[in-house]
Amino acid sequence: MDTTSIGGGPAQPKPRVVSENTKTLTADNLGKRFDKRPVVRGVSLSIERGEVVGLLGPNGAGKTTCFYLITGLITPDYGTITLHGQDITELPMYRRARLGLGYLPQEASIFRGLTVENNIRAVLEVVEPSRERRETLLEALLGEFSITHLRRTPALALSGGERRRVEIARALASRPHFVLLDEPLAGIDPIAVNDIRELINHLKDRGIGVLITDHNVRDTLEIIDRAYIIHDGMVLMEGSPSDIIGNEDVRRVYLGDRFNL
Repeated sequence: MDTTSIGGGPAQPKPRVVSENTKTLTADNLGKRFDKRPVVRGVSLSIERGEVVGLLGPNGAGKTTCFYLITGLITPDYGTITLHGQDITELPMYRRARLGLGYLPQEASIFRGLTVENNIRAVLEVVEPSRERRETLLEALLGEFSITHLRRTPALALSGGERRRVEIARALASRPHFVLLDEPLAGIDPIAVNDIRELINHLKDRGIGVLITDHNVRDTLEIIDRAYIIHDGMVLMEGSPSDIIGNEDVRRVYLGDRFNL
C-alpha cells in the first residue's frame, strides 16, 4: 500500500457486449423510464483507471439517474454496465463493491457512534481475514490520510472535511479500482473544498478511476480531467473542462454566457 501522507432512446436494448478493456468502467446505451417518462436515453460513457471524470448537467437533465444506474442503486431498463470486462448490470451494490467499485454517497456514510479507527477497521474486517494484516493496513490508511491524531475521535465529532477524509480512507480499505463520488463538495466550506480536491488527486495518483457528480460546477471543473454533460437524458457533450466551457450548446443549456474559470 502507498502510505504517502497527504494534506428518446432506442425502444429496444442493444445486445450486451462485454468490454475487453479490464481497466475501464463502461456504461453502454443506458436507458431508464419513470412513470413512462424517459429520464435517461441511450447514455454511454467510460472511465479509465487513474482519471477523474465529471458527470454534469442542469437540474432535471438525468445526470443523477445516470449516476445511480452506474452505482447499482437503480437498475436500467436497457443498456449494459461493465467493470473489468465483466457485465455487472444486474449485480447488486455489494457485489459490485467486491469487484472493485466503490461508492461514497452525499450523506454521511460513516458510523457516527464509532471512532475513526473503528470505522476503518469495520471495513477491513470484511475484506482482510488476517488480524495482523488488518492492523497494518489500518495504520497505513490513518497515516496516508493524515488522520492518525483523530483515530479515537467519535465520528459524530468530526468536521465536514474531516468526515470526508475518513470516508475516503474507509472506502479505500475495500481496495476499489473505481470510486463514485456523489456530491463530494456539498456542505463543506471553501477551505475544505481544497482538501477534497487534494484527496481526489490522491485517488488519481493511486491509479483509481473517479466519477464525480456535483452541483458545484466551477470547483468540479477544476478537479476533473474531462466530463460528460447530460441534457434531456442524453450526452450533450464529452470533453476536457476547456472544451466544455467553450462549447456554445453547453453554455446555452447549462453554464450561461458569462461562465468562466
